[in-house]
Amino acid sequence: MKYFFLFITTFAFSQQLKKVDFTSAKGDISINASKQSVRGFVTYNFRVHEAIDTIKIDAQNMTFENVLLNDELVKFDNNKKELLIINSFKVGEYTLSLNYTAQPKQALYFIGSEAKDNLQIWTQGQGRYTSNWFPSFDDVNEKVIFSLRVAFDSNYEVISNGRLTAKSTLNNTTTWNYEMQQPMSSYLLMLAIGKYSKKAENAKSGVVLENYNEPRDSARFEPTYRFSKEMFDYLEKQIGVKYPWEIYRQIPARDFLYAGMENTTATILSSRYVVDSTGFEDRSYTNVNAHELAHQWFGDLVTAESGKHHWLQEGFATYYALLAEASIYGDDYFYYKMYESAQQIKYASRTDTAPVLDAKASSLSFYQKGAWALFVIHESIGDRAFKKAIRNYLKKYAYKNVTTDDLFNEIKKVARFDTEEFSKVWLEAIPFDTQQANDLLLKNKSMQLLFEVDKLKKTPLIEKEAFFTKILESDAYFQVKVAIVNQLKSELYEQKKGLLLTALAANNIQVRQAVAASLPKIPADFKTDYETLLHDKSYQTQELALYYLWNNFPSSRVAYLNESKDWIGFNDYNLRTLWLSLVLSTAACDIDKKPLTEELINYSSLNYEATTRQNALEKLIAFKLINDTVLENLISATTHHMWQFSKYGRDTIRLLLKDPEMVTAFERILPTLNESEYFQLNRLLLEIQPK
Repeated sequence: MKYFFLFITTFAFSQQLKKVDFTSAKGDISINASKQSVRGFVTYNFRVHEAIDTIKIDAQNMTFENVLLNDELVKFDNNKKELLIINSFKVGEYTLSLNYTAQPKQALYFIGSEAKDNLQIWTQGQGRYTSNWFPSFDDVNEKVIFSLRVAFDSNYEVISNGRLTAKSTLNNTTTWNYEMQQPMSSYLLMLAIGKYSKKAENAKSGVVLENYNEPRDSARFEPTYRFSKEMFDYLEKQIGVKYPWEIYRQIPARDFLYAGMENTTATILSSRYVVDSTGFEDRSYTNVNAHELAHQWFGDLVTAESGKHHWLQEGFATYYALLAEASIYGDDYFYYKMYESAQQIKYASRTDTAPVLDAKASSLSFYQKGAWALFVIHESIGDRAFKKAIRNYLKKYAYKNVTTDDLFNEIKKVARFDTEEFSKVWLEAIPFDTQQANDLLLKNKSMQLLFEVDKLKKTPLIEKEAFFTKILESDAYFQVKVAIVNQLKSELYEQKKGLLLTALAANNIQVRQAVAASLPKIPADFKTDYETLLHDKSYQTQELALYYLWNNFPSSRVAYLNESKDWIGFNDYNLRTLWLSLVLSTAACDIDKKPLTEELINYSSLNYEATTRQNALEKLIAFKLINDTVLENLISATTHHMWQFSKYGRDTIRLLLKDPEMVTAFERILPTLNESEYFQLNRLLLEIQPK
């Protein structure tokens, strides 16, 4: 029945769109952090083009009072999914105002607390979730000009869409006024609240770019946002349409659900991308940065009218992000990334059952194959025609919704291009056109070399060693050298040692990291050379090197641990948690281990982000450093809002429950848990009961 209901509501709303046009919304909201609730007063202006008796606004689990139509009480129905305004609406202009309260189960997240001075509040409305905290429209085709007044504790920064037009403080509460000038879909409405510092600069076009960080991360500001302005300037020029909004902001959020989200005028990014210069080498925000920025045009300015055409957002953002990165890192980078995605698509096409033009297509299809489709168009019609078509497409459908045919129509106006045949091959077929993809890749010399290396996978090492040495000693693109190192994994050490030494001598972080990852068993005569990896400016390389060296050379463990005792790593403490677990597992370490145990267990607790907690839990469990507190922290993971972390918690508990002693331990803890944790653990315990 739920599918029937979805069809009815979707059909009903599509009918509403034809008859009613919501034009603007003004929200006046306050947030109670301790109760994790929202209270607001919202005014909508709309036009009725054709008589209708019921108007719907999406509202998940909200309570309403004082619902007024043109300042008079109006009949309404609240089914906890929608607010239905019941009236004999005639053609004309209307104003709807309402008071509401909500305690959102999703879309508005509360991280940390005021008591611990680490509170952050942020939204994630991707798809159809904004109606959990703001009465709005789950259908992306209803675009509205939003304005928000948000009242909150004066010690915090409050960020929303559009220009900050006013700010006033009374009794330790500050009210922030944000206003949009153009319409947008409701899923792009956002809030971010926290203790942030801000730096602003102007793009070449004069657009103000505001980047935020927590004060504790002030030293990480430049590496985190490195190349932001350059990519903004590049995309404005490359796209040929001025940035379509008033301002652009970027705000990191702890325990964010995704890498980033392109809310109109304000991207929220995962705090895992807040890095120092060393972290930048392994975990650069550059690609996500460019991707979310490109969405300000492709997704926010022009929005796909349905899931079937979702590639018009993700394919475009993926492709233009690579173009922006290529302006910084060079053409070899662009071609390698296209090569890499081609390999992923070809592999996935064995099981992928939905083409790009299908609402059920995989993310790989929407993002990567969508980008490939654009690359094919770009190369087929030429740069000048491609830019003109995209410029016309954006200008014609600005602040509107689009289909794939809308894009095709603009392409056909500027070039002779068989969009029908193209669509059959790239958008409607499941197989990947490897031949055409390879033809495009082989225009790049580095890809020509990479293809030569790939062809030698089954060739005996003695026959290709000289060729590999020549490449490793040359200035060839580093990914070609990485491919060579990866190809050596199955070779005998004695035969490949010289090539590995040559790869290390290349002094490229990624090539050296490939060597580090390729040798979990380190020969004694390679020890000294491998130890140099401990000093690489890469937290990922250092993590690999420290663990493999510790594991291979027990007599040197204490020396390695003394050398790495001050390492921290990324902001998820990857090196610190590894160091602690290794020290606690090294009998020769003459040190009081109790405080170190407590420190490692603390990293697995609610005091830290999910990535840090998982890092710590993985090491605690792998090294069998398990007590009731560790198990409680693992159970807590199963209730986390990040699905990756909650899945890790459930999967790990399932593995532990194969041990009868662990079953007893979990059963002992069960009565002490809160309701949601009890539910999750009890469900997992029931799985192992005899049928």
